[in-house]
Amino acid sequence: MKQTTSKEIPIENQKLVLSEAEGPKSQNRRVVVLSGNNAVANALRQVDPHVYPGYPITPSTKIMESVAGFIANGEMECELVAVESEHSAMSAAVGAASAGARVASATAANGLAFMWEVLYIASGSHLPIVLAVGNRALSTPINGFADHGESMGARDAGWIQFYSENVQEAYDNIIQAFRVGEDKRVRLPVMVCLDGFLLTHTSENIALEDDAAIKDFVGPYRAEYSLIDPDRPVSHGLSDPPTYYMEHKMRQQASMERAREVVEEVGAEFGQRFGRPYGLVDAYQMEDAETAIVILGSESGRVKGVVDDMRQTGKKVGVLRIRCVRPFPDEQAVRQLLGLRAVAVMDRSFAPGAVGAPMFQEIRSALFDYRGSAPPTINRIYGLGGRELRNADVREIFAELEALAGGDETVPSIRMVGLRGEPLPTWTDLRPIGMPAANS
Repeated sequence: MKQTTSKEIPIENQKLVLSEAEGPKSQNRRVVVLSGNNAVANALRQVDPHVYPGYPITPSTKIMESVAGFIANGEMECELVAVESEHSAMSAAVGAASAGARVASATAANGLAFMWEVLYIASGSHLPIVLAVGNRALSTPINGFADHGESMGARDAGWIQFYSENVQEAYDNIIQAFRVGEDKRVRLPVMVCLDGFLLTHTSENIALEDDAAIKDFVGPYRAEYSLIDPDRPVSHGLSDPPTYYMEHKMRQQASMERAREVVEEVGAEFGQRFGRPYGLVDAYQMEDAETAIVILGSESGRVKGVVDDMRQTGKKVGVLRIRCVRPFPDEQAVRQLLGLRAVAVMDRSFAPGAVGAPMFQEIRSALFDYRGSAPPTINRIYGLGGRELRNADVREIFAELEALAGGDETVPSIRMVGLRGEPLPTWTDLRPIGMPAANS
C-alpha cells in the first residue's frame, strides 16, 4: 500500500492551492495533503538516493518509517541501513558517501547532538549528504517540542543549512539540497530543518510534483571521488598536520562562499520549472517598510499574517525571513534592513552567556560595518521548548520597534517573549554594575 498521501485533491482544484505554479514540468503534479515528515519522505522517494542510514527519533521517526515502506513496496531502490545509534547513522552516511553513493538521512534534537563528531567529518571530507532535521529542544529538562537549539548548535559544523517555513518548502528544500550540495563548486553536506510537530506532524495541502520531473531536475549522481574508484584513488580520515590543516579549512570556506551563488541559481531554476522560486532570504512587505522583524522557520507565517493585518491599518511593517543560515546571507540581509527605523531579530534558540541569541548575533555582525546608518536592532527570544507565540506577542514587538524608532531608550535590547512566573530577572537586570547603556 502506498504511503504517499492521506488525501488527494482533484487535479482540477490545484489552482486553489498553487495558482502561480505553471510551467513545462508542472502538468502532472498532484495537490495532496501531507505532513512535513511525509513530504520529506516523498521528496526522498522521488530522488531515490543510493543509501539511507538511519536511527529513528521523535519527531522525525516517520521519515525513516515511510522510506522503509517505499522500499518494501518497490517504490525506491535505496538501501536502508538500520543502525544502533545516530552516531552510527552519520558514520554509515560518511562511509557510503565516501564510496561514491548519494546519501540521505533524518534526525532531531539529541540525535543530531549524538552525530556531532561525525558532522565535522562529513563536511571536512566534502561529502554532499542530505540530512532532514525535525527541530526539537535539547535536554535538559527533557522536552520534545520545537525550537532551533540543536541545529543552531551545529551551524558552524560546515554544513549548509536551510530552514523551512511550511510543509511545501520542506519538500522543495529537500529536492534542492541534493542539487546544491552535489554541485562541483560546493561539494558540502546540507541540513534541511523543519520545526518539530509544527511542521513534521502538521498536514498541509502541497504540490507533489511528477516523479520524472523531480528526477530530471536533480539529475544522476556521480561522485567527485570515491574510495572504491581504482582510476582515482583517494584516502579519507588521515591525520592532518599543522602545515596543511588551515588550508583544508579554507577550502571549506571557499565552498561555502560559492554556495551562496549556487543556492540562488538552483532556487531560480526550481522556480522556472515548478513555479516556486527560492533565494537565500524571503523579503515580505519590505519595499516601503519602516520597521521589520527578522525570523526563520514556521512562525514566519504567523508574523506575515500579523504584518498583513497591520498594513490594513496603515502601519509600514515587514518581515525578512532567513531561509539559508549557512552560508549566511549577510549582503542580502543588509540590503533589506538598511534604511529601516528599527529591527527586531526573533530567535527560537538560546545561547546562555552570549550577547543575544544566534541570529541576533549574525544580523548585528552583518550591520556592524554600516553602523553609521544601520537601524537600532533588538533581540526577542521566543518559542523555546515549543512555547506558543501569539499574534499579540508579535504586535507587542512591533510596538516596541515603533517606540525604539521614536527614541525610547527604555526598550530592552534583549528579552524573552511570553515568560511566566514573574518576577524574573531580565537581561537589563543582569547587566554588570557600571556597564553603560547600549545607546550611551
